[in-house]
Amino acid sequence: MAAKIVGVTVLLFVLLILGLFAYYRKDLDAIRPGELDKRVQSTVIKYYDRNGALLWEDKGAGDYRLVVTSDNINTYMKQATVAIEDKDFYSHPGISFSGILRAFLNNSQGNATQGGSTLTQQLVKQVFFPPDEAQQRGVAGIPRKIKEMILSVEVERMYNKDQILTLYLNESPYGGRRNGVESAAQTYFHKSAKDLTLAESALLAAIPNNPSVYNPYDVTGHVALIERQHKVLDSMADMKYISREQAEEAKKVAVLDTLQPLADQLAGIKAPHFVLMVKAQLEKELGKATVGQGGLTVVTTLDLTAQSKLEANMTAMFDGTLTDRNCSYVSCPSYAGFTNGAAAIEDVETGQLIALVGSRDYGYPGFGQDNAATAFIQPGSTIKPFVYAQLFQKQADGKPNFGSGSILSDTSTTFPGNYKPQNADGKFQGNINIRQSLDRSRNIPAIKAMVIAGKDETWATIRAMGDVDYCTQGPDQDAGLSSAIGGCGTRLTDHTNAIASFARMGVYMPQTTILKVTNSTGEVIKQYKSETKQVIDPQAAYIVNDILGDSNARAGLGWNQDYLVRLNKAGIKAAAKTGTSNGQIGSKIVPKDIWTVGYTPHLSMSVWLGNPDTTPLRQGNSLIPAMIYDKTMMEVSQYYIDSGKAKGSDWFTAPSGIQRVGNEVYPSYWNKSSGITNTKATFDRVSKKKATDCTPTAAKIELSVSKITDPYTKKDIISAPDGYDGSADDDIHSCSDPKPYVTLSTSGNTAMMSFGTSSSSTFQPMTIELRSPSGVIATKQVTSNDSWGVDLTGVPHGTQLTATVTDTGYYTDSATTTY
Repeated sequence: MAAKIVGVTVLLFVLLILGLFAYYRKDLDAIRPGELDKRVQSTVIKYYDRNGALLWEDKGAGDYRLVVTSDNINTYMKQATVAIEDKDFYSHPGISFSGILRAFLNNSQGNATQGGSTLTQQLVKQVFFPPDEAQQRGVAGIPRKIKEMILSVEVERMYNKDQILTLYLNESPYGGRRNGVESAAQTYFHKSAKDLTLAESALLAAIPNNPSVYNPYDVTGHVALIERQHKVLDSMADMKYISREQAEEAKKVAVLDTLQPLADQLAGIKAPHFVLMVKAQLEKELGKATVGQGGLTVVTTLDLTAQSKLEANMTAMFDGTLTDRNCSYVSCPSYAGFTNGAAAIEDVETGQLIALVGSRDYGYPGFGQDNAATAFIQPGSTIKPFVYAQLFQKQADGKPNFGSGSILSDTSTTFPGNYKPQNADGKFQGNINIRQSLDRSRNIPAIKAMVIAGKDETWATIRAMGDVDYCTQGPDQDAGLSSAIGGCGTRLTDHTNAIASFARMGVYMPQTTILKVTNSTGEVIKQYKSETKQVIDPQAAYIVNDILGDSNARAGLGWNQDYLVRLNKAGIKAAAKTGTSNGQIGSKIVPKDIWTVGYTPHLSMSVWLGNPDTTPLRQGNSLIPAMIYDKTMMEVSQYYIDSGKAKGSDWFTAPSGIQRVGNEVYPSYWNKSSGITNTKATFDRVSKKKATDCTPTAAKIELSVSKITDPYTKKDIISAPDGYDGSADDDIHSCSDPKPYVTLSTSGNTAMMSFGTSSSSTFQPMTIELRSPSGVIATKQVTSNDSWGVDLTGVPHGTQLTATVTDTGYYTDSATTTY
């Protein structure tokens, strides 16, 4: 009975295999000699700007994939590939049962996923199956796996081993767009595949297993790549292709030092940082296999006209032709000590990135190819508009609401954790309102705003508006209140999108760099689609816009005039915010990054200047990147105006409910009488600060004031008439101040007076007065120690006379005599 069961089982298995072969027979014509070759061809991806200008033809090293014959591939390359990918290649019939069993046992034990595919199966999968089907795993992948195995057996029947290996080497990915060993050899080493050395062959053979990880141009993967190259050499030695001595000698070769620069492959490319960023995005979204197959036409969001203006102004900054008094009229990089920069411009109404530079120059030695626009950099005070945006939202019941005129005092404050921040100038400006605090970039009020609105709530708003990874990377996740003044990192591209959310009146749009992607047959496989989400109250966005667009308020930051000189001259209204991030050397705080961000109703822009190795700057003047912002935003805005996309006078319309009190704006839910008490306070007329016990009576003046309580410190804040400071006490007078002196005598019909102040006094005589019980006889304005005689004709004898001297501190002294 057992024998019968086994026999029936075997018969059923054979019938199943024959049935599957019969079922997939219809696919066999595609792999017959000549047909398979057609699928392994050179391809090109073309990138265009939004107006049809060609940006790049992605061909790798001249051609995207270079197909070569077997005799043009070095023997080492073939041996290295077999040794690392399929040791049984020359003995199996297209599938390896031992490999399948080994992979099954490994995977079933919960180890890292291991494949059991032969070289032939990998070739079939790469050539015949679309990426989504090729990547299927589990039950869903069984039909594809069966078909792959059957086609592999048939390929082995129709092609000899060398033909299969040659097809595999011509098809396999070798990092980025470099498919095929010939393309890889010419790209990385500027030589043909037939001239590869042992070390070079082993390095290339290491790549196809995971091209994104083992990409030689990605320095973060170099350690893993060399480890795998050594594994290839050891496997070659195990299979007796080379000796152990040859393997060890090859390991000593510094093969990565001979890599040819990637920039050499990009001759003629326009906006390289942008285009390569788009390429990386496509590889992530469509898969490296799809992009690797080529044949795509990519229409990007880039506007080459805007890009050219941005590049020209970044170049002008670094060649010293873009300079003014912010740099003492010398080269700004040498003046401030920065060596690199990045900038981006977004079309506000679509979320489309229209210009980007990732460094001062893509070809600049050392770091030019690094895209600083996608690196995490602390944005400094340019994060403050988002902090206040959260504060301007409607607060929980019982909490006060805020507008641009609300006061958060700029005074020395110790926050939880013994955090006692300073302002950039080391000074405090007292009871200034939020408009002044934001435009003057004061730190203390911004931190108070985060405390009041809530750190987590503020972070959520910052991320929702576009800075999606703010305070999420590494140690930043544990950041404290320093995050209110830019203490976490963000990407410049994200920051440009986030600042655009203000220009969209609180609406977030995902930033996009691609309008449309079509394949070789013209099929659209990706297309731009507008997405929007209201993330903050339009009133909160409008208040920030009103503050950042206030030319008069900006004048308090730079040279007593608005630093947007070119935009103002062109009649284009724009918002702007500067920022500086700091580092620390020992106990010394030093600037390391300078920023300017801003927007109009149509465009948003960010500019960063700094050093790639975070070397401190000599000058942390954030008005320097404002020069690039001012000139570029003016030029691109004018381009939009000329194209009919904008008007220079365009600005934001106040949403329903906005309240305006004088020059200040408040949301509809703000109650102007909430928490405000009208009262009177006594001031010193000299210092114009609150009077103290040492303030002379004559110097005291009582004024009507309003009193509110600081939401964080709970201390009273007194708002006094212009010129008077309710946040500080009289510091002019001291209880030990010397008083002035006066003497009085009469001679004949003349009253004689001598008066003055001592040499130790800080004040000078101001007035001298002579009076009788009937009133003032005479008075005189004086400026120094002196004497004075007054004619007493008409004054009755026996009258009591009093002389009083008052100095500039309103201290007095009197003398009396009888006439």
